[in-house]
Amino acid sequence: MKLEEARQQFIQSWGAFATQWGINKTMAQIHALLLVSTRPMSHDEMMEALQLSRGNVNMNIRELVNWGLVQRVVVAGERREFFSAEKDIWKVARAIVKERKKRELEPMLQVLEELQRVEGDKKDPELKAFTETVGSIGKFAKQADRSMEVIMKADESWFWGSLVKWFK
Repeated sequence: MKLEEARQQFIQSWGAFATQWGINKTMAQIHALLLVSTRPMSHDEMMEALQLSRGNVNMNIRELVNWGLVQRVVVAGERREFFSAEKDIWKVARAIVKERKKRELEPMLQVLEELQRVEGDKKDPELKAFTETVGSIGKFAKQADRSMEVIMKADESWFWGSLVKWFK
């Protein structure tokens, strides 16, 4: 397999995998393109490489910057904006965990907390079953939240060392 073919396969695969993780395919393809690029790229270069519209590239680049996965880069003598991706995969993973926690887990925790305050006759078996189920889900979600916090604060060597110990 030639390098360009491998790059294209990586970009397409990263985009396909991302949909399984709940991330927009186009956003992931742009991220993949920047991950394997040796230099910062402009909107026009990304549009050409991925055959995407300017609006699609603009919207997804903005989101990648918000996620902390891509940075704006100043290129001397250029008026256009250029972008590069964070290449440290550990930092990428932590940024994704942080953003998914903020967008998905924290809102769910808020809803579960509200649902725990449901009013009614405490002797009602339906109410009791409901609050137990919601409480159990909430307990699990809080543990997931704590685990995500640990991952976001951990450095790579500590994480892998702890994971190996856990599997022993």
